[in-house]
Amino acid sequence: MADVVIAGGGPAGRALARACARRGLATVLIDPAPARRWQATYGLWADELPSLPASAVACAPSTTLAFGTGPHALDRQYLVADNDGLREWLSGGYDVVAGTVSEVVPGRLGSSVRLADGRAFAAGVVFDVSGDRRILSGGTPKGSRYEQTAFGAVLPAEDALRLVDCPDAAVFMDWRGTESGFLYLLPLGDGTVLVEETSLARKPGLPLELLAARLRARLAAAGLDSRGREERVRIVLDVGVPRRGPVVPFGVAAGLVHPATGYSVATSVRLADPVAAAVAGAWDRGPAEIATAARRALWPSSARTVHELRRHGLRALCGMPPELVPVFFDLFFSLPIGLQRAFTSGREDVSGTTEAMTALFRRAPWPVRRHLIGWPGRRGLLRSG
Repeated sequence: MADVVIAGGGPAGRALARACARRGLATVLIDPAPARRWQATYGLWADELPSLPASAVACAPSTTLAFGTGPHALDRQYLVADNDGLREWLSGGYDVVAGTVSEVVPGRLGSSVRLADGRAFAAGVVFDVSGDRRILSGGTPKGSRYEQTAFGAVLPAEDALRLVDCPDAAVFMDWRGTESGFLYLLPLGDGTVLVEETSLARKPGLPLELLAARLRARLAAAGLDSRGREERVRIVLDVGVPRRGPVVPFGVAAGLVHPATGYSVATSVRLADPVAAAVAGAWDRGPAEIATAARRALWPSSARTVHELRRHGLRALCGMPPELVPVFFDLFFSLPIGLQRAFTSGREDVSGTTEAMTALFRRAPWPVRRHLIGWPGRRGLLRSG
């Protein structure tokens, strides 16, 4: 019998498996393809995951830029993960089983985890880390959802300079000359640069075919083509906060995606240890109490409040005319870096998130402000001034 069974072998699942193993819990990670390399490009702010070792970093650009209608140099280090190094850092101490979980049957003393090939495991607690598919905890969200979509191409670094003339710079957002989307540019540390045409948020997400056409047109205008590796991104931004149940969602399945940015990897890795600690601390109280303790560690009341504030930000952005979005981001990237950090990374920072939203509202011209009036004023957390 395993103490913990984790369904899903991406960064979130492996971070949780490592954290549980370090707490002395016998942990089994079920991965449909354990040998498959992670293909996504993971970017994160260095201050979100200060424990990340150098071996897990592919590139640390010297400058981080953002463009609304004009340039902003961000006083905050941005990193690109080395996927092999990240995977190695998150390995060790737990068993990896190749397979797909088909069913979890809860019982008084734990759960029976059944795989598609007929194998079964007994577990004290089961975590669903299957992304927005949530194969064990409710399934894919129904109906039209807010999504972030992107289409990218990997170019030689010298070619990317035709798009943004700043060597070794990460461009977090570039809204200049775009139609309801922005350019994302990221050095990969191997002499190449990922260039992505990105739709920040839309319901439903902007089709990848349209983003691909926009990127190819942008590259063609600069005398470039996209013959290199391509990358496709689709992130559901509004996976709900998990409800009670015998299976505990984690990572994207638990709603850990930032509703207004689409980021989740650093948050998932950072939360793995407190969730594992909660599981270990509740172990003697039985499966139901273990699952409850894990959910509380994931979603304390402060995190729920911040999540709702961020959802207001998502809806405000999606309701804003395209021509005002670059103006909005000029305002955001003009805020003190501490307030920017509070909104993008302060998952339990209610006061900092509220202060950031209040400061932006007060600085906004009326055409932008009228679209922000629905921000959390109904709760008394934001007042115009």
